[in-house]
Amino acid sequence: MDLLPLLERLDEQPLLATGGLAIGLLFGFFAQRSSFCLRAAVIEFARGQPGEKLAVWLLAFSAAVVAVQAMLLAGWIDVSGARQLASRGSLSGAAVGGLLFGAGMVMTRGCASRLLVLSANGNLRALLSGLIFAVTAQAALGGMLAPLRQEISGWWTIEGGASRDLLAVAHVDRWAGLAFALLWLLAALWYALRSRRDAWKWVGGIGAGLAVALGWAYTATVAASSFQVVPVQGLTFSGPSAEWLMRVVAAPAPAIGFDFGLLPGVFAGSLLGGIVGGNLRLEGFKDGYGMRRYIGGAVLMGFGAMLAGGCAVGAGVSGGAVFSLTAWLALVAMWAGAALTDRVLDRTPALSARPGP
Repeated sequence: MDLLPLLERLDEQPLLATGGLAIGLLFGFFAQRSSFCLRAAVIEFARGQPGEKLAVWLLAFSAAVVAVQAMLLAGWIDVSGARQLASRGSLSGAAVGGLLFGAGMVMTRGCASRLLVLSANGNLRALLSGLIFAVTAQAALGGMLAPLRQEISGWWTIEGGASRDLLAVAHVDRWAGLAFALLWLLAALWYALRSRRDAWKWVGGIGAGLAVALGWAYTATVAASSFQVVPVQGLTFSGPSAEWLMRVVAAPAPAIGFDFGLLPGVFAGSLLGGIVGGNLRLEGFKDGYGMRRYIGGAVLMGFGAMLAGGCAVGAGVSGGAVFSLTAWLALVAMWAGAALTDRVLDRTPALSARPGP
């Protein structure tokens, strides 16, 4: 796709923001209609009850990986300059941050993207958790938590390039990556057929995954067509959340770009999905224990996301789709952290008996 005519009429920043808004709208709508959520998928798997939530996540993940790998094989996009691959990465940050993020998303009953989707549908618990997530992410990026993040990240680092490319590390080519992704897709379809639920779940899961792939395709195309340096990126919610916080509370505001349009687009798409499905309703906290749990979880997620290099979508799906080694490590750690926290908090009788939100 040639974007030069548009770039001659618009600057890169408004063009990226417009694309972020449109892709965010698609992701928000499909994520809302499918109830796309890593936390719910992990719990089903960890409790030995695989069902529709695991199927939805697997469909989204595998659709993103298949689409991105297919575009790379066709030569349509180039993601070699993406930060998940090109820059120096932290294995310690991915592991520790992933564990913290996984624990936090169980405590808040949703990852960063899920909190944004639920907020658009009237969930005040998710709205508060999302705000605390953004504050903590900004504190970890450039505030009082930044020294701790830098310390942990420095424990074990790797160079960018081939050392951070999981396919290169495994000494396999991109065709092997595509074949691996297709196996995941077959597993997702098997779980989906076994669940036999609303078709919106499966359409929405695949749609959410393709929206992630579209993010890579769009930013890569703008970068290839532009004479300016344009970051190639997929969808993520930790950095954009911190950016939007600073846009609201500080001046001068950060420059607009893809992330500028992404969050409003996801919110609007989820709102539209809630209207279509009749899911709009106000929900709040029922007691103090529930509020403490959500606040603590949001703090863990915010710090963990910045430490891991992204959230469940940013590292887990976007980074996983380009086979970033640190992203895959972060994703595995998120699964482990979430499963362990679910066992301790929600399956320990003395704790699970406490009133929840």
